[in-house]
Amino acid sequence: MRHILNGRLFGRNMNILKLFFLIAFFCSTDSLSAADIPGSRDSPLLKRFAGSEIIGYQAKSFDEYELQTSTFVRYNLESKRREFAKPPLKPEGRLTRIWYEAAGDTGSLEVYRNYLDELRSKGFVILYDSRKDPAATKWTNYLAPFGSIDLTTNRSNYVFYAAEKSAICVASAKKKRPEGDVYVYLTVVEWGKDDRVYKARRGAYAALDIIETRPMQQKMVTVTADEMSQAIVSTGRVSLYGIYFDTNRSEIKPSSKPALGEIAKLMKKQPALKLHVVGHTDNIGGYAFNIALSKRRADAVVGALQKEYGIAAGRLTANGVAYLAPVAPNTTEAGRAKNRRVELVPG
Repeated sequence: MRHILNGRLFGRNMNILKLFFLIAFFCSTDSLSAADIPGSRDSPLLKRFAGSEIIGYQAKSFDEYELQTSTFVRYNLESKRREFAKPPLKPEGRLTRIWYEAAGDTGSLEVYRNYLDELRSKGFVILYDSRKDPAATKWTNYLAPFGSIDLTTNRSNYVFYAAEKSAICVASAKKKRPEGDVYVYLTVVEWGKDDRVYKARRGAYAALDIIETRPMQQKMVTVTADEMSQAIVSTGRVSLYGIYFDTNRSEIKPSSKPALGEIAKLMKKQPALKLHVVGHTDNIGGYAFNIALSKRRADAVVGALQKEYGIAAGRLTANGVAYLAPVAPNTTEAGRAKNRRVELVPG
């Protein structure tokens, strides 16, 4: 009887032990996944290096990126920009930035070569490889200033910038796709020991920037006739982003009809109102080109209002000022998008 009871107790204890180990296993699995910072995730385009965790993450639906494809030449102190043997590419689209930490005995070269193999296996063509650039060791101090990047991280923003310069590896790559090309910029660095200042652990760190090219979607809300009237009274002008043109073109796109209709409604409500229609551009292409383009676009708006909505010619005057009246810096695509607009100013 005692043997039977002991057997039952032993069996029950074994079941308890199994349950304990299962709980421990799942808890350990959760703790591994929980090592990634909240809100971060791998890109579906590329795998991560085994054993690494995400320590920094940023995702933007649309941005411009400067992609290195040749050796570094010099740093321009006046413009505060890096200069290369070939002008860098400037793809625009969805930008995802992921910082990985592979702590322990992992070196930067191992991580770097694994990523290059992963890129090639996914159909990417390597555009630049610092390991094949004899001059690369001379410009490691001019690594992209990671500290200026506003991204969520549980390490110092300077964890890449201040790492061991001799172990830095940099590569850029491109993959062609029907839905839009993809570009990758990879930077891998190495820390020889733990560092409390930069919250760095000994091991390798990989920064993966992925740019999925696509045109910016127009999301500006159409300004109503009443809102135009209020803006003119309060500020003396109204900025419109609902009138669309293709790049470097002055033909009005069909999607502009709602905005044109509201302008016509405003002028019919106020028969005495006269307006200057002012075209504004960004600074891409130079002044002479943009002053002509902005005037042609203003002419197109005036012509459409006269022809399609019956607004008298004497009530509208077309003007173009190129990029002489920016409302945002022209150094980023987001700023340039704000500067590309049509303004209405009472005559």
